[in-house]
Amino acid sequence: MNNAASISAAKRIGIALVASLAVASLGSITWVPLVIANTKFLRGIPWSVAAEGVALLLIWKYLGGCGWPRRTAHARSELLRARLVPTRQLVWAVIAGGLSLVALAGLWIVLVRLTSVGGNPTLPYLSGYSPLVVVLVIGMASLVSPLSEEAAFRGYAQVLLERHFLPVVAVGISSVFFALYHGPTQGFAPSKLFFYLVVGVVFGTIAYMTRSTLPALPVHIAGDLLFFLVIWPGDAGRSVVWSHGTDLMFWANVLQVLVFSALAVLAFRRLMATRAATPKGEQTSSRPSDLRPHLMISPQSHTGLRS
Repeated sequence: MNNAASISAAKRIGIALVASLAVASLGSITWVPLVIANTKFLRGIPWSVAAEGVALLLIWKYLGGCGWPRRTAHARSELLRARLVPTRQLVWAVIAGGLSLVALAGLWIVLVRLTSVGGNPTLPYLSGYSPLVVVLVIGMASLVSPLSEEAAFRGYAQVLLERHFLPVVAVGISSVFFALYHGPTQGFAPSKLFFYLVVGVVFGTIAYMTRSTLPALPVHIAGDLLFFLVIWPGDAGRSVVWSHGTDLMFWANVLQVLVFSALAVLAFRRLMATRAATPKGEQTSSRPSDLRPHLMISPQSHTGLRS
């Protein structure tokens, strides 16, 4: 690759990075101030949840092409790629994502037991509040992150990258963005960065195979809820194998990773087969939020509290 091509590639990657960070930050920019304000005013009423719900709806619609300026509406719609997909594709995408989620849960536990690095630093801030407030805040946090992150990394960033790089490269780069994005809140421990890189590859693959950010959303939301409510709270009690040795549960989690990863690969193969068998006309659908003809999306080929 000559110098001019290298500079061009670096520029495209930089644009995708800036776009992903800008879009991903929209959820935090609205959610974090609302939560802080809710801790000071009317603490017993989780009004920030309702306010953030409205903010998320407006953000999603704008990223999908609504609002001013109208000359960028089509471009925003294509970058979000919130397309409806055929039922068979959706089913296999959710199955592949669900199997991957089980494998990822096991992977997280194995990594925690190998490194002693686990937990979510944002969880302690919820102590001292009523169960209702905690449940609603965790529920909203499990919507903020998936919606903003899927729009940012599997939508805007990956679409930009797919236009200039091979799919595997585009998914890989967007996954690196996704992993690094979690560093400031989750820490830059190598085990955590590796985990979020794998998560990014799973969701990025779903987005590429379905040409949509929508199918990964239910899996991402379910994953956040699973980790907020089950996995992260249990990390403090997990023993490190280097000091306590391995036990039956450790090997069970290793087996969990291996078995469900293999099943997920089979499901992804099936998903790819359904995409190949789907007529071109059925692979392209309008955004669910807006069915106007001028915002219809045609598939384009490639040329080369937070969770």
